[in-house]
Amino acid sequence: MAKGYWIGRVDVSNDEGYKPYAVANGPIFKKWGGRFVIRGGKFTTVEGASRTRNVVIEFPDYQTAIACYNSPEYQANIKVRQPHSIADLIIIEGYDGPQPSES
Repeated sequence: MAKGYWIGRVDVSNDEGYKPYAVANGPIFKKWGGRFVIRGGKFTTVEGASRTRNVVIEFPDYQTAIACYNSPEYQANIKVRQPHSIADLIIIEGYDGPQPSES
């Protein structure tokens, strides 16, 4: 079964106001089996627009990723984040099919 992912791109306007959101996410993600694959880090924008922070969170499957987002805990936490940032977030099903062959 393919995993589920959150892909987030964020611009934070108030680091101090944003911190409680980031701290509260750990227990929420753990409850739903989520783990950080990318959390910040160096990046290069090679096409299109970007934001200053990038995050990828992996979940056991797509349905769990959706359930975590819709959970009362995360919905309450969004309200903590919103005054302090602008975010783009997608939830996407991972690919579990054949990979390109090596030559």
